Amino acid sequence: MKHPIVAQAEALADKISGWRRHMHKHPELSFQEKETGEYVSSILKGISGLEVQTHMAGYGVVGRFSTGEGPTIALRADMDALPIQEENEHEYASLHNGVMHACGHDAHTAILLGAVHLITDQLRQSKWRGTILFLFQPAEETIDDSGRSGAVYMIEEGVLENVDAVLALHMCPWLAVGEMQVHDGASMASVDVFKGTIEGTGGHGAYPHFGTDPIWIMNHVLTNLYSLINRRISALDPAVISVGKIEAGQASNIIPSKVTIEGTIRAYQEQTRDALHSHVEDAFALATPLGGQGECTIIRGEPSLYNHPSINQTLIQTVHSLYPQMKVIHAPFGMGGEDFSYMTQKTKGSMFFLGCAMPDGVVRDLHTPIFDIDEECLPIGAAILTDYVIQFLKIS
Repeated sequence: MKHPIVAQAEALADKISGWRRHMHKHPELSFQEKETGEYVSSILKGISGLEVQTHMAGYGVVGRFSTGEGPTIALRADMDALPIQEENEHEYASLHNGVMHACGHDAHTAILLGAVHLITDQLRQSKWRGTILFLFQPAEETIDDSGRSGAVYMIEEGVLENVDAVLALHMCPWLAVGEMQVHDGASMASVDVFKGTIEGTGGHGAYPHFGTDPIWIMNHVLTNLYSLINRRISALDPAVISVGKIEAGQASNIIPSKVTIEGTIRAYQEQTRDALHSHVEDAFALATPLGGQGECTIIRGEPSLYNHPSINQTLIQTVHSLYPQMKVIHAPFGMGGEDFSYMTQKTKGSMFFLGCAMPDGVVRDLHTPIFDIDEECLPIGAAILTDYVIQFLKIS
């Protein structure tokens, strides 16, 4: 026999799918989610007893359902899309050229909308005390010129003040529907960006010995950068440095005077993160003894995602109660970044990854033009969030 919350979530599945498909057709980039925020708020304003705040952290939306006293829990979903041209041809493909929900944020938002309906319905029928905040966050994928993302702005605007726990989920295309992934402690990487320059004198391609070649110097800098992991950092300590952009020169017969290099620095542990910053700066300083000049600026991004074990313990109990056959995988989520990490720094919280792979065997990874999900995962996510809140508030 199905758990009542599972049955109610499945009854809402078509609506959740419809919300997700609407947002998938109308994606908006970070800090531009005006229509998405209006769409979300229009749905929330139709729910009796729910207080709705709009224009949070730009175009974010916060729903509040409360008795005025008791514990407070927050559920968070992100709303922004990516600058990717969609290659899927389904009827709900993106209508916006070069913009696509390629990371599942449309699904996250739709699932949370479903959870709002289920939670408020459940609580109206029960004796309870506390507050539930539903955080629809903008700008997870990108930081602005000040280095802030949507999570930072929402925290600065006070959405987590006096919040006892915060929970979020993420689509997981490497797991099938009916599977999920959880992990205690550091589970995703901190993400920092480095921008470096190497300067020489440049010169004629026929006479390189008359000048200083920054491309030649760059080879030594890159070799040093790529040797930091496993040589300066233990192989048992998750960390990675990747170069994503190199710019130099204008013609085949002209040695340029300057090379620019950009990349990312990722780590699980804060002391490793700081050590890598120092090592990257040292790598660019190698330009000086080689006759050039090197400089490096490091832009600090989100911290590593820390999942609190006590939150995960309740989460797993919830999942086993709702879906006894659910396969729960205990493993870190990889070296990607997630600005939900700012929230779990502020209060106890956790993010879990929910299996969404389509059953045809085609690999549809996050941040790719063919990313898509099996929508059977949508009511599962809504049910898990709903029952977690009920367990947290200890409804009588």
